[in-house]
Amino acid sequence: MTAQLRLEKVTPDNVLDACRLKVAPGQERFVAPVARSLAEAYADPETAWPRLVHDGDRLVGFVMAFFDVRFDPANPEDRLRSGLWRLAVAADEQGKGYGRFAVHAVCEEILRRGQKRVTVTWTPGEGGPEEFYLRLGFRRTGEMSEDEVVGEMDLPRT
Repeated sequence: MTAQLRLEKVTPDNVLDACRLKVAPGQERFVAPVARSLAEAYADPETAWPRLVHDGDRLVGFVMAFFDVRFDPANPEDRLRSGLWRLAVAADEQGKGYGRFAVHAVCEEILRRGQKRVTVTWTPGEGGPEEFYLRLGFRRTGEMSEDEVVGEMDLPRT
């Protein structure tokens, strides 16, 4: 990981590179392809915040946040949540801190928007992202969102 680590918007110039990003074999069941994420972002631009993770000139990952979502829209008591919708680090770039950087960048954006808690969901299973999220400070809430575990982390008060 270098000091040139940054998030970039998805543009017509980089969208094909984004869609070519692949996670490690066996991880496909834990994260949707970038193309699907971009389609969801296009369909729901008020909610989705897709970004590419670059280290210098290299595309190393993809992250997409969500803002102000009710997990159960039929329940008016369900609170609005913001958090991490998708995270994919390129197969040959894993273990270098890029995922951690992307999660922290999402947390900073959530703080910038005035919120104090970040939510993430993950598919449970061997080889999945649960340990990664728990090491970052997320805790299981005891909820499920469809077939995914819900985790949350309080953000520091600024």
